[in-house]
Amino acid sequence: MYIDSHAHLTMEHFDADREAVIERALGAGIEAIIVVGTDVASSLAAIELAARHPRLHPTAGIHPHDAEGVDEESWARLEELARRPEVVAVGETGLDYFKAYAPIEAQRRVFRRQLRLARQVRKPVVIHCRDAGDDLLAILREEHAEERGGVMHCFSGSQALAETCLELGFFISFAGQLTFANAESLRGVAKALPVDRLMVETDCPYLAPAPRRGKRNEPSFVLHTAARLAELHGLTVADLARITSFNARRLFRLDGGGPERQGAIAYRIRRSLYLNITNRCTSDCSFCARELDPSVKGHFLGLREEPTTEALCGAVAEHLAAGSEGIEEIVFCGYGEPTLRLTVLLDVARYCKAHGLPVRLNTNGHGNLIHKRDIVPELVGLIDAVSVSLNAETPQGYVAVCRPRFGPRAYDAVLEFIRRCRDALPRVIATAVRGIPGAPVDIEACRRLAEVELGVEFRVREYDRVG
Repeated sequence: MYIDSHAHLTMEHFDADREAVIERALGAGIEAIIVVGTDVASSLAAIELAARHPRLHPTAGIHPHDAEGVDEESWARLEELARRPEVVAVGETGLDYFKAYAPIEAQRRVFRRQLRLARQVRKPVVIHCRDAGDDLLAILREEHAEERGGVMHCFSGSQALAETCLELGFFISFAGQLTFANAESLRGVAKALPVDRLMVETDCPYLAPAPRRGKRNEPSFVLHTAARLAELHGLTVADLARITSFNARRLFRLDGGGPERQGAIAYRIRRSLYLNITNRCTSDCSFCARELDPSVKGHFLGLREEPTTEALCGAVAEHLAAGSEGIEEIVFCGYGEPTLRLTVLLDVARYCKAHGLPVRLNTNGHGNLIHKRDIVPELVGLIDAVSVSLNAETPQGYVAVCRPRFGPRAYDAVLEFIRRCRDALPRVIATAVRGIPGAPVDIEACRRLAEVELGVEFRVREYDRVG
């Protein structure tokens, strides 16, 4: 199920067959469409259209092309529309110096005022930007746009611009041009960005993706853009649909869910099934999003209660029965340290092994400290691979990055846990996170420690800015 995060369904291009276009979108697996306003009239039209279709969600805003001549009566009307509960965002707003249909000063003035409106009504902003990146970023900062966040729609800018927008808490949305033959540089930008901050859109009726290029665009065509984005990130189309839809629901508050809801205890990414058995942890890593946003690749993992062995085995069985593409491994990996629930871990691993499934454990390496004994012999025969978070080349660096409950002695314990696993289990991987703000990790030093001194595999994980 996809969400088209930006569509202009109120435009005259759809007057002849608007209802048929919406039906085609729903039939193609589009679960929701954000219908975007570009002035007072189109914002009102988006609201009226969405009132007839529960899967359509309107925005209210003034496009930079329409910035000239906006009077106080228009502002009053726009504010009234933006405050309506069914309106999910302010915009489309922003700056466009490429076509410059409106004077630049008028664009800046109208843009600033809409950013302030978004803060007042506590809603995100939908932003348009062409050839105006420097000014746009300056205004976003000056108007404290990070307080409400939003989405850079139909992104076509540089990686530097995208990175700065991510730092301000914005999502990045890609439209049909991502599929164009001459868009290699844009695809490079899309590939470099964290998938948990991406969305897909059509911007219809414009920018129909390949192989529909040259035709009128419509929401059902978003599948082509999503497929290309999935390919860039090495994900299945189902993964990409789930992730980008999760992102859109989160930004536009479409699902009505909250942190009090129970998170997934079994969740699938590619051909692996992950088990989320606890949110408790003996580290407080500076890069971990557990407290801020316990989600990963479109799955919400915040647990209200820890699952029982029976519930976990049942969830595995359900996924095995439903997994038409097959599951290649079971991974104990949620937003917590699995060895805190060692008995449950071993019982579920035993169930998985009985069904012929390889099992991997992702751990911070504190298991022996937690249980005050060597737990590695208990893993033998049940765990095929262990991935251990190393994250530092020195004890001091480890304490700074991972902030372990056990203090400085945790680092040596992690190294010893890796050695014991190396000698007892088929495969051991040490990992380190690259790009942690304010806590640089010497990746090459960690690599040498893992591969040369410890004699295990090494893998780099990229810092995921969930913001």
